[in-house]
Amino acid sequence: MEKIILYYIFVPIADPTTVMFWQKALCEKLGLKGRILISGKGINGTLGGNLKSLKAYRKIMNEHPLFSKIVYKWSDGKADDFPKLSIKVKSETVTLGWEPNVTTDGVIGGGKHLKPEQVHELVKDFGDDVVFFDGRNKYEAQIGKFKNAVVPDVNSFKEYIAELDKPEYDEIKKKKVVTYCTGGIRCETLSALMIEKGFEDVYQIDGGIVKYGEKFADEGYWEGKLFVFDKRMKLAFSDKSKDIAVCEVCGINTSHQVNSTNIRRRLHIVCENCTSKNLVFAE
Repeated sequence: MEKIILYYIFVPIADPTTVMFWQKALCEKLGLKGRILISGKGINGTLGGNLKSLKAYRKIMNEHPLFSKIVYKWSDGKADDFPKLSIKVKSETVTLGWEPNVTTDGVIGGGKHLKPEQVHELVKDFGDDVVFFDGRNKYEAQIGKFKNAVVPDVNSFKEYIAELDKPEYDEIKKKKVVTYCTGGIRCETLSALMIEKGFEDVYQIDGGIVKYGEKFADEGYWEGKLFVFDKRMKLAFSDKSKDIAVCEVCGINTSHQVNSTNIRRRLHIVCENCTSKNLVFAE
């Protein structure tokens, strides 16, 4: 049996290069494929492989003083959903052009963490004063998002620095803003940036959409499929998962996306039938 794990932690790493070589040797020994990014402020990984190997990886990470607090998200998948093993040292844990302060306790000045059930409690208590705020790229939100969420018009995460300065967000700065992203790392960063830019009451879903989906699947505030950055492209939380996007060619509901150009992740919604027939969409 094979699985895919997703994880991250913000923690000061004095020697990212040494950690990179250790991770490379460890993953190669265990036969894992995927992506790991390491910076001076944390580590962010997605790995696929044999279940036994992934459990061995988790055990070794749990024994490391820097990484023992990592929470892993598990999903169906396999090593071959990734083209290779890629482990890199980066200047930022998440590419934004801005990073929060980080200590051994994690991000300083970020949003309040909410477990999935606490998200429901917040909405129950405050209703329309709660705003879901998508911390991903707009093409990810095409196929799945929280109901009535604010979805910023961004193609890359680094665009959020300028995006949050737009006056259209002024009206929600005093509301209870719940940020979310795939596994939690982007909204961990985004929530701290939002607070710096004047948002007064910011939250983030602990563990991201993945952990929310594990708890409530398609019976809560989430709708559609979860976009993922590997060959799977999308992930459904249950057999009740809906297709919320519309094929640009024939108009049926679908979650199938295709690249329109050589530009990475410039995606269009085109159903599998229209894709197989090589039918074109409007640019």
